[in-house]
Amino acid sequence: MEDILTQQSPPARPQKHFWIPQILLLGCLLAFLSGCAPKTIDASLPLAPPPSFSTPGSRKMPARWWTAFEDRQLAAAMDSALANNFTLRAAWQRLLVAQAVVERESSALIPDLQASIQSGVSFPRPDFVGGENVRLGLSSQYEVDLWGRIRAGADAERFRADATFADYQAAALSLSAEIALAWFQLAEARNQVELVEQQLETNEQVLSLLRARFGSGQIRSVDILRQQQLAEATREQRVGAESRAEVLEHRLAVLLGVAPQEELRAVPDSLPRLPPLPETGIPADLVRRRPDVQTAFHLLQAADRDLAAAISNKYPRLSLSASTSIRSNDIDNLFENWAYSIAGNLLAPIFYGGRLRAEADRNEAVRDQRLYEYGQATLNAFREVEDALIRENKQSERIGVLEEQLALAQQTYEQLRILYFNGAGNYLDVLTALTQEQQLRRSLLAARLGRLEFRIALYRALAGGFETGREG
Repeated sequence: MEDILTQQSPPARPQKHFWIPQILLLGCLLAFLSGCAPKTIDASLPLAPPPSFSTPGSRKMPARWWTAFEDRQLAAAMDSALANNFTLRAAWQRLLVAQAVVERESSALIPDLQASIQSGVSFPRPDFVGGENVRLGLSSQYEVDLWGRIRAGADAERFRADATFADYQAAALSLSAEIALAWFQLAEARNQVELVEQQLETNEQVLSLLRARFGSGQIRSVDILRQQQLAEATREQRVGAESRAEVLEHRLAVLLGVAPQEELRAVPDSLPRLPPLPETGIPADLVRRRPDVQTAFHLLQAADRDLAAAISNKYPRLSLSASTSIRSNDIDNLFENWAYSIAGNLLAPIFYGGRLRAEADRNEAVRDQRLYEYGQATLNAFREVEDALIRENKQSERIGVLEEQLALAQQTYEQLRILYFNGAGNYLDVLTALTQEQQLRRSLLAARLGRLEFRIALYRALAGGFETGREG
């Protein structure tokens, strides 16, 4: 029977490839439509940068700006923090998430390909007529990016990933500034402890001298009481300085990625000499260098691509699909029967209640918002540089005034002390001069720390991204 059916089957007709002209016509249409895709803007700074900063500086600032202090222990602490700080590690993972999103969105530009296999057994045997036991198939789907919607979405995520990387650089920069601040604050706190201990020793020596002279009736008991009060006040200063030093040690340990209970391998012992003022460059270079400004710029670019994608959503979409399969009731004859199909689907939005237009308007407003945020971030960058410059300059003037006051206070105290012990003065004047002299010494040490803090703020305002060891 199978032979008879085979002989009576009509001969196979040659296939006519009637679809070739249609594909050529479709290709020409796609080439034409792709030229009508929404255009993206060339985002530019919405303000004119000033020609220069108020103070130019004289030394080129290194990328790893903290090396300007020439402190090897600080450099080692920075390397440890950049490798172990958990906040920075979390920022790096956010970058990996953003990069994965870019890969996911970009995959839509490549056709999908799926494979399938089906197998089954029918009862009772022999199988039902037309039944099949084994089937293998391949299928592919692809949306033609007529208006650049898919590419715009992928570009938007790529710019967001760039913004996330700039955020990571900004986090590394902030971490380095916090470590430097904690490092020098700890140095100043330890110096304050040493200074207060020296002042307490001095006050105790003066108190002993007063007690010795009290026995001979040369001084009043109230003078001893006043000196005791000054000694106790100095002890209070020591307690506060010690507490501040220990708290700063804990803060520095956490920044370095270790538990605050652990003892630090290296701690600062003194404040460094202030390096020469760094070159500030021109404000236009600062815009291209600052990570936070670059974040605002990349977010502006991403919003512009989101707008292009939203506009493209109002236009028709064309998707193509193709599939091929082989099937048989007998696995030995599996590759003898083939079938394939090619299809196209054109979907044109007609009425969505204004939803697509509203989404495009929303994205346009977001883009304009990002533009203004970019401008504000730039202005803030200019302000931070100028603020750091003027604060350091004025702090240097303040230190000069404090040094002059300290010199005068020392002379005043020495003269009043000599007069008092010669019986020609009042001890209250001596005590006041000693208190002022000791307070000026502590204020001068704090003022020198303040100048270092302003210098760190300047480095932070001028610095760009630097390698942390993860980029490679």
